[in-house]
Amino acid sequence: MTVSASATKAPAVEGLVVEGLRKQYGDHTAVDGVSFTLAPGSSLAIVGESGSGKTTTVRMLVGLERPDGGTVRLDGRDRSALPRGRAERLARAREIQMVFQDPYLSLDPRISVSGCLDEVLRLHTGLDTAARAARVSELLDQVGLGSREASALPRGLSGGQRQRVAIARALAVQPRVLVLDEAVAALDVSIQAQILELLATIRRDSGIGYLFVTHDLAVVRHIADEVMVLKSGQVVEAGSTSRVLESPEHPYTRLLLDSVPRRGGFATTL
Repeated sequence: MTVSASATKAPAVEGLVVEGLRKQYGDHTAVDGVSFTLAPGSSLAIVGESGSGKTTTVRMLVGLERPDGGTVRLDGRDRSALPRGRAERLARAREIQMVFQDPYLSLDPRISVSGCLDEVLRLHTGLDTAARAARVSELLDQVGLGSREASALPRGLSGGQRQRVAIARALAVQPRVLVLDEAVAALDVSIQAQILELLATIRRDSGIGYLFVTHDLAVVRHIADEVMVLKSGQVVEAGSTSRVLESPEHPYTRLLLDSVPRRGGFATTL
């Protein structure tokens, strides 16, 4: 099954096109023939329980895992083969960035927020010191952080603030696609809502595409145009967010929806 997120916005050759993606670990097939298209500026939620293959799928997209089969193309360029040299590795990294569930584990505890962002800019751009400082300020403003947070170490920030830093770091290289792997799962509901609103604003202003990986269907309607449901490494249902959440066709999707906490008979939303 193939899902095309807002496919009417652009021809299939544009954006991220994944076909027949497969990953095997010994006798276990983690991802089995996953295909989808993410058009520029679209947002696709990849949904499933732990072990469904969703994180393995996106790890292959960003180059943290090598696929055993299938193809990954971005704007017609093949990303399936190993990159040739450092320049190509950096170019690929700029195209698709990833924000993890726990930003504290991916932030250097010894480096301030501004230092963290400056480090990314030094690696990926040719900006001089003054231009990098201006860009750091711009990024912090984009994610709702200021000078106090800029000088802080990660341990001096709240969980929501650290996630904002992780988002700013990913945006620093102006990626075409942002992968968010359970990026709000560790936050309380009020902070989740703030981060989701921030992400919606960034997507609207920048035209970046989102792949939002989650096990929680309660947050999907707030971030995604379309949904792809994975079970045991395979796509079992895909379609528009409203259709999948309101009229699910597969029993597994209905099971996921039934697991969403409810109040007074209605599914809880943010």
